[in-house]
Amino acid sequence: MFGLELPPITPEFWAILGTLILLEGLLSADNALVLAVMVRHLKGELQRKALAYGIGGAVVLRIVGVLLASYILEYWWLRAFGAAYLAYLAISHFVKHKSTEEDADGQAKGRGFWATVVLLNLTDLAFSVDSILAGVALIPRGMPREQGLTIVVIGGIIGLILMRIAATLFLKLLNKYPAFDNVAYALVGWIAVKLGVETLEAAHEVFPWVPTVHMPTALFWGVMGAIAVIGTFLATRHPVMSDAEADARAQAIVHEMDDTVADAADGRIDGR
Repeated sequence: MFGLELPPITPEFWAILGTLILLEGLLSADNALVLAVMVRHLKGELQRKALAYGIGGAVVLRIVGVLLASYILEYWWLRAFGAAYLAYLAISHFVKHKSTEEDADGQAKGRGFWATVVLLNLTDLAFSVDSILAGVALIPRGMPREQGLTIVVIGGIIGLILMRIAATLFLKLLNKYPAFDNVAYALVGWIAVKLGVETLEAAHEVFPWVPTVHMPTALFWGVMGAIAVIGTFLATRHPVMSDAEADARAQAIVHEMDDTVADAADGRIDGR
């Protein structure tokens, strides 16, 4: 059911993989930042224990998401839901009020331990869905399902690796240039358009009365490149902190997560 097949190594393959690495890195770093803020109101070992549940949930949900990607690739109506969700995600990112860390701390203070754990895992679920759907949407519609799933699996594995190995780099980037968030979600929005167009094409084959359009591959990747280049230029114009400050904050978050994982592994986090 989850057969995998390596797709041809073409420029498009590398473009898809490169985009997945960028999105996975930014979304994973964003996830880590959110988790760190959401547990800060808890005290001592409760904070570390909640963070351990959050990290574990992120890993498990990412694996589950990769497995479910097989169904999304196969059924056009699931892709329709995916396109709608990614579009909602991008639009809501740009229109909602931007909360500061102080606002987030204030909202979290009234939550107990288990309420925080539940919200951590709901947050993990949202980030997992985001990254998996983005991976699915990047797969060309004509590509065999087994090849498309292979790329999604590679992207999911890269996401898990980036949660640790490249976490400091992407966290530092987001700390110094928060506007890189906008670049990531602008890419997600354009990916949603692509997935929506391909969904209409697939629906048209089943229901001929459904209107359909075609998006040339060159147009899709041209706009993706423009968003990346222009977005990076705009995002890096106004750093909010120095390299040293951004690196220190990134190192602190990664160090806390490393300690949490180590404690969970040897049982100390549960007091044993």
